[in-house]
Amino acid sequence: MTITKTKTSFIIACSLAVTVLPCAFAGHTGEHSADAMFKSMDTDGDGRISRTEHAAGAKKMFDKMDANHDGIVTAAEMTACHDMDGDKSAKDEMSSAEKIKVIDTNGDGQLSRAEHDTGTDTMFTKMDTDADGFLSPTECAAGHEKMMKDKKSAN
Repeated sequence: MTITKTKTSFIIACSLAVTVLPCAFAGHTGEHSADAMFKSMDTDGDGRISRTEHAAGAKKMFDKMDANHDGIVTAAEMTACHDMDGDKSAKDEMSSAEKIKVIDTNGDGQLSRAEHDTGTDTMFTKMDTDADGFLSPTECAAGHEKMMKDKKSAN
């Protein structure tokens, strides 16, 4: 995989987490802020997110997007999840289809649970910059900031 493809995959994985995880947790927090999302994923309240907590949050997100429960998320389902929770994407943000395409390893235009799980795990590893097995609020914020910076440079 080229460096550009790897960088793009990381950007998309982070983008999926930042733009779609609020969809999964909106019903529990009543807001879409990164802080509220972090607190929702930190289920044991220790101020950090373990790989297990992160994977559980991602599973919850996938399940909410998979409206027909067939184990596949389509661009239409992803968009509907955003729309349902009033999370309208910014015009310079990638479409759901573009986000899926980056981590769609079999090229079918859909996101399987396995593809989503792999993307989630990759994102966690890249964001865990101190390699302690946990994401701190600082690491999450830095990952989001890097994603936004990289996204702007790619445009």
